[in-house]
Order: sequence, then structure tokens, then C-alpha cells
Amino acid sequence: MKATIIAMAMSVLGFSAQAQNTTSKNSKTVVLVHGAWSDASAWDAVTPLLTAQGEEVIKVNLAGHGNDTTSFAGITLQTYVGQVKAAIGTRTNVVLVGHSFAGLVISQVAEEIPSQIKKLIYLAAALPHNGDSLLGLAKGDPASHIGKFLTVDKEHGAAIIAKEGVADIFAADAPQQVQEYIAATIKAEPLLPLATPVQLTEKNFGSIRKVYIHTENDHAISYPAQQYMVKNSKVDKVYTLQSSHTPFISMPDKLAAILTAESK
Repeated sequence: MKATIIAMAMSVLGFSAQAQNTTSKNSKTVVLVHGAWSDASAWDAVTPLLTAQGEEVIKVNLAGHGNDTTSFAGITLQTYVGQVKAAIGTRTNVVLVGHSFAGLVISQVAEEIPSQIKKLIYLAAALPHNGDSLLGLAKGDPASHIGKFLTVDKEHGAAIIAKEGVADIFAADAPQQVQEYIAATIKAEPLLPLATPVQLTEKNFGSIRKVYIHTENDHAISYPAQQYMVKNSKVDKVYTLQSSHTPFISMPDKLAAILTAESK
């Protein structure tokens, strides 16, 4: 039971450090990018469901997350963008999935290599316009619970979520043992990328098909804020999951089904 709880917890806000590739010949490529206060193992419950359908899955672990020890001082938004581009390599027809903050990361990647991206999928994610940053978008989301528990450490360039707010913000629908585990193990987030605006154009970013997956019971990026971003953007298709901010733990099967359908 203990091992199961830990595995589930690592799926919510995982803590394995390495980017992982699961490949099969002639398979499609789905690239998964985790959000803030998380790492690549957030996708652990979803990945086998995708690979079982013949997908090539690449999980990108962003610098400063999980066991990665990169100094926050050396981490920028472009650091993340460069990591995702490196993971994609020369692949084309890539379905690029971003959770939460990673919505900005995948948007900037699409801007820089639009010919390689088939589709962008935003999972409870920031859906930006040119010049938007995560912190800027967050100001327009009064229903988010993050502000009540967020501390900014400017000296060390870190954004910190108080442990007592972690379960409510990220995993309100997870078992209590999982909530307690992630609250005890959550780490600080590099601050600079959160405050950095994306630089997007209609020619590049605007040309890519977009899908949005709403999370209706979300306390991180609220459902009304998600709806507002979608309404004010060109989104080709919308799904809604009745989950918290982390459906990859509460309903990985439903999430994987959507990702599989959209990668066709």
C-alpha cells in the first residue's frame, strides 16, 4: 500500500529527474511538458496508456525540477524552450502537450519551430497571447487559490507554495495520503520564467492547431480563467474533465484517451 501511495503521489507532482523517451518504429510523437512545482514523472500514469496505442512519448523534465540541481539563477524561459526543442530534435508532426505553466513553454516552442508541430494541447494550462507571462495572466484569475499560499523569494529567485496549500491547489481530488506526500515533498519553483513574457506571432504560433482540456474543479488555474483564455483565443477543440489541476493522477485513463484521439 505504501509503495502504491508513493507512486500515485509522484504522478501528481512527480520527482524523477530525467527526461524519458519511449519509442516504437513508425509511431507518432507526443511530447509532454510538465507545469510549475512539478516534474516529468507527473506523466507516469498516462505514458503507458499512450505507448500501448503505439505513440512515441517524450517526457521533458525542465531544469530546476525533480532531482535536477541547475541553479535557479541560470534558468530562464528560453532554457525550457531549448530543452523542449532539443527533445523534439528533427521530428515533425509532433503533438506538443503542456500542463499549467507549460502552456507558455509549448507556445514559445511552436513559435520557434512551427513546421515541426502538428498540434498544441493545453491541459489546464496558460494559453497566452503575445507579451503574456504566467504572472501577468495570474493577475486576471482571482478565483485561483495560489495567491493565498504563494511566497516570492526575490533574493534566491524562487516562488514557494506553502505546504498547507499544496493539496488544495494541486490535488484536491487525490487520496489523503497522496496529498500529504506531495505537501511534504514539494519544492520551490524558479521565478524568472514565470515572469517572462512570450514572444508570439500569428504567422508561426497562430498557424498551429490548438486543443484545450479544461479541468472543471481546478484551484490553480480556475475554470473561469481557463474559459476566458479559450474564448479569447483561436482554439479548434475543447474537452472538459471534472478533475482538479492534476487529472493525470485522478483520471489518467480519460486524459490518455483524449491525448490519443488528438494525436491521430
